[in-house]
Order: sequence, then C-alpha cells, then structure tokens
Amino acid sequence: MDYKNVLGGQLEICNCNPMTGWYRDGACKTDPTDKGMHTVCAVITEQFLSYSKAQGNDLSTPMPQYNFPGLKEGDHWCLCAPRWLEAYADGMAPLVNLEATEQSTLNIIELGILQKFAYRKN
Repeated sequence: MDYKNVLGGQLEICNCNPMTGWYRDGACKTDPTDKGMHTVCAVITEQFLSYSKAQGNDLSTPMPQYNFPGLKEGDHWCLCAPRWLEAYADGMAPLVNLEATEQSTLNIIELGILQKFAYRKN
C-alpha cells in the first residue's frame, strides 16, 4: 500500500529507535484494526510524558515484556490521533513531524492545527 503524509507526499519513517508504529516498523501507518489510530509522529517532550501519565498512559516507564524501552524527551513516537488532539485541547500537545504523520490523521485533526505544531528538522 502507498501511504501518504498529511501534506500529500510519501509517508516518511517516524522512528526506529525506539521502534514505533502500529506495525512496529517505524512508520505511523494504520489499518481498521488500529482502534487508537497511531498516525501522528510526535516529538516527545517531558511535559507531554507527564501529561500522558496523568491521563493513565505511562509512556516513560520501560516495559521489557513488550520490548518497550520507555520514551524520553526528543524521541519520535507514533501517537494516537485522538490522544494528540486531547493533549492539544489541554495545551500539552507535542510537536509533530508532518512528513511522517499519516494522511488519515486529517479525519481527526485539521491540517492548520497540525501545521502550528510542525517540527522543523535541522
């Protein structure tokens, strides 16, 4: 399948260290079995990690049984689009790599909002 990003281009890899994505292939791709819609390539911040933990989703604690090292500030990670939108509404949304954020995200989050949080690569 040919996945597109929110800008209409080829979907780029979000991150492979730690490995992310619904398919754990580094890309924020989705399919109908992905109820969370893991399509937003976010640049993780300490603020977001604290917020997510307070919401009941601890992303910073390692879980070796799931081969999950725990996230830290600066990691890129495929977040669920509804979760990112919730963080946005609460003023806690992390930056987004638009080129690695899958196009179906636009069914949940407006492009203009995502663009305000665009991560600029060096």
